[in-house]
Parts: sequence; C-alpha cells; structure tokens
Amino acid sequence: MSDRNAQVCQRIVREHARTFHLASVFLPEHKRRAAFALYAFCRVADDIVDRADRARCGGTDAAPDVVAALAAHERKLQDALAGTPSDPVFCELDRVMRQFGVPEGVLQELLDGVAMDLRPVRYDSWSDLSAYCEGVASSVGEMCTYVFGVQGDPDVRTVALRYARTLGIAMQLTNILRDVGEDARRGRCYLPVKDLASVGLTVDDVLSGTLAATDPRWQRLMAQQIAHARRLYDAAMPGIPMLAPDAQRCAWACAIGYRGILGAIERIGADSLTQRARLSSTSRMQVLWSVWRMRPVVQPSRPSPLAAGPHLHWAASDSPPADEFARIA
Repeated sequence: MSDRNAQVCQRIVREHARTFHLASVFLPEHKRRAAFALYAFCRVADDIVDRADRARCGGTDAAPDVVAALAAHERKLQDALAGTPSDPVFCELDRVMRQFGVPEGVLQELLDGVAMDLRPVRYDSWSDLSAYCEGVASSVGEMCTYVFGVQGDPDVRTVALRYARTLGIAMQLTNILRDVGEDARRGRCYLPVKDLASVGLTVDDVLSGTLAATDPRWQRLMAQQIAHARRLYDAAMPGIPMLAPDAQRCAWACAIGYRGILGAIERIGADSLTQRARLSSTSRMQVLWSVWRMRPVVQPSRPSPLAAGPHLHWAASDSPPADEFARIA
C-alpha cells in the first residue's frame, strides 16, 4: 500500500481493530485496501460520538460540537459521492464505492446509527436494541459483503447480505457484553430494560458501579445474553461460504475471533463490569491457524434458511465445526 490515502486507512485499522487487522491477511490486496477504507470511515464517525462521552465524563457538554463534527463527516460523504472527496479517508471511500458498488444508503445507515449515541441510551427491549445494532453494525456487514464479493446470481447476494447483517448484530452484541463497565462509566447501558428486569436488575444497578459480577442476577443475565449472541453467530455462519472464495477466510477469522470474545467473557467470570475481556495472543493465533487450514467453498449450493447452523469446510481435518468453536469460544 504505497498510496498515502491507503496508508492513513491502514493505520486506523492497525490502531483500533486488532482482530480485523489480523484477519485481513487472508484478503487479496485490492479487497484488503477497500475493507480498510470502509473501517476507517466507520471508525472516524464512531470516534466523533465518543468525544461527547469523554466530555460528559469530564463535566462539560460537547454535544453541539459533536453534532457539528458528525454533520461535517456527513458532508464529506456527500462530497465523495459527488466525486470531490476532501481528505484521505474519503478519497479511499470514493474509490471503493466506484470499484465495488457499495450503496450510498448503507453508508448513510451507519451514520444514522452512530448518531443514535448522541441521545440518552435506553433500550426497552431486544427489538429496540436490535434496531440500533442494525444501524451501527449490520450496515458494516453489508458494506463488507459488497467488497468481499458473492458467488452466484443476484438472489444469492440478497440472501448473503441478510446473513452478513445478522453477523453484524452478533458482533455488536459481543461488543456490548464486553464493554458493559466501560459504557457504564460513560453513563450508558445498552442492555435491554426488559432483559435486566427479567433477572431483577435495573439500568441504575448497572450504572451505579456497585453491582458485583458475582451477583447471581448478573450471572444469569450474562449467561442469557452470551447464549443469545452465540445463536446469532450460528444463524449467520451459513452466509460465509456464499462469499467469493478469496474473502471467505477473512470472514471466518473475524467471525470466529469475535465469537471467541464471548468465551473470554466467561473465563473472567462474566465480570465485564470491571474488566475488559480479550482474546489471548495464543487464541488469536489459533483462530488464524484454523482458518488457514480451511478450504474455501467454490460455487456453494442454493442458500439455506437463516436458521441453519454453521458450515465449515476444512482442508486438513474432519473435525466438526463445533470442535473448532469450542477451542476458541
């Protein structure tokens, strides 16, 4: 990546997305460069909103400045769409949109989703939280699908996009479960009110900083949420073999690596209130090794229903997918 614009995007990915940066080694260079541009676009928007949280924690109100900054980010998107990008990230984004046909609507969906964090965070039900996850994460899954490419006719791509959007929700829920304490210290609780109430907890319990991870109510809640996230991963996995063969390994590495964070949360006793679960370097290398052994699927069969389970295709092992998942997650 000798081009300066590409280098800017690569640096953003390297600094903020360890799992994705590692997984990107499996992509051909032109798709890796495009994926980095998409991540950089999303990350800059996310950082703008995070600035408001940091200001609130410091006792100041940065909301007007943040709204203005997010509006400026959106104007840069419109400039890119008009063919007049104004900075390195948007120069790259302009190239990606023209090369891969990423729709304008999905980029706007991401910005609208990120803007939801400028309002007080309260999600009464999973349906409410899912709508947020769609905006900030399903949109990313859809963008990546355009870059990765899909085998087969347009009907296959339509279904592959649905799987990708489901995977985005699974990964965003993983983020939420990993970052409960960090979000609470910023005055945010993404866990649905109804889910908290089902075990006898409230949003205030989470925000107070006094809730112990050993509390049986918290343990029940996290067990339920982790199980839910795993079901979402399982529902999304059949979409990966629909991707172009040269992108499947990257998608598997991201999905399996992120799914492994759920196991890391369990290994710290579900204490995402005071700790941030991470995959160990050994686990990350294990993911990459497992994915490297995978044989990409060429010309997959007709799409299966969204409820279908994961399908891994291994070049050097007859082990079922569950064995590979169990070692990581």
